[in-house]
Amino acid sequence: MKQALLREVAAAFEIPGRWLSSARFGSGHINDTILALFDEDGRTTRWVQQRINRSVFHEPEKVMENVARVTEHQRHALLLKGTTDIERRALRLVPARSGGYSFVDPEGGHWRTYHFIEGASSQDVILSPADARVAAAAFGRFQEQLADLPGPRLHETIPRFHHARARFEALLDAARADAHGRLRECRAELDFLLAHETVVDRLLALHEKGILPERITHNDTKLNNVLLDDRTGEALCVIDLDTVMPGLALYDFGDLVRSATSPTAEDERDLSKVALRPEMFAALVEGYLEGAHFLLPAERAELAFSGLLITLVIGMRFLTDHLRGDLYFRIHHPGHNLERCRTQLRLVASMEGQSERMQAIVEAATARASVSLASRGP
Repeated sequence: MKQALLREVAAAFEIPGRWLSSARFGSGHINDTILALFDEDGRTTRWVQQRINRSVFHEPEKVMENVARVTEHQRHALLLKGTTDIERRALRLVPARSGGYSFVDPEGGHWRTYHFIEGASSQDVILSPADARVAAAAFGRFQEQLADLPGPRLHETIPRFHHARARFEALLDAARADAHGRLRECRAELDFLLAHETVVDRLLALHEKGILPERITHNDTKLNNVLLDDRTGEALCVIDLDTVMPGLALYDFGDLVRSATSPTAEDERDLSKVALRPEMFAALVEGYLEGAHFLLPAERAELAFSGLLITLVIGMRFLTDHLRGDLYFRIHHPGHNLERCRTQLRLVASMEGQSERMQAIVEAATARASVSLASRGP
């Protein structure tokens, strides 16, 4: 990226001091992320600038409206609790000099700037139950901070993102079209998914009946979207807010289960290594209940199932993309999305084999959480 453009972007926001340099930063795969350095009275300050990926987010203005409302509400919630280090516990957008929080460059790029949270970093992989608990508690608290966000309803930045029925129908369409002649090599995976159609509508049906309420959800609940204190390891701040939108709280917890409970990578070829680890699941449940006190009994009752559903949905998405010619997910070799699909489906099978144990873990953790809340008093 040309320095002239980066300098123009840096100058477009109300950042005090003199611009020194800008360079790529972080390991994100969607947006372009830049670290800008400024000199303010002899002190170097750091700022995170991002260009929103319009191929993924077609209406960046709506993304920014959501992010502004969410971060402002978080900061207000922290202020009401008497939190003293709010600057480290919620992102803060920097105003653009032209008004609002966005700058559109001459090439049509849509930019924003955040203050940099010092003394904090993220890690890409959950290595232990302690990591799992920290991540789950952070996302539970994040949802709780936004549980009373006043209307209007947030924009759906990626419509029907975790909508299981919509993902199932998209898979059927891709299989019928078989535009690249790949169906024959993945017939077993398609049959596995077709056999699970009976569970696709479970959470949606409960929502339509009013049993599961709509919440504000993050929709990308990976550990690397939580900033951890470099000194203490404490979870400070949830980041990457572009997919924050209306959804079911269970979607976020389910994706945590999918991404954290297997010891393997998302594209592991040796499927014998893919399995849900009960101790990791238990840590996720404990952490999430620690943070998300607002959950209804009906939501807690579906925690174990949510992991299976979201893993199934992600498996559908990988297979759909494989059949369509790898248009959405970045691949590193032919058949990569099919490998990813197979890993998800093996994890689903592992969850099914341990479903009773998972449910028992949830029930025991729920009972402990209830006792803990009761002991705190009103």
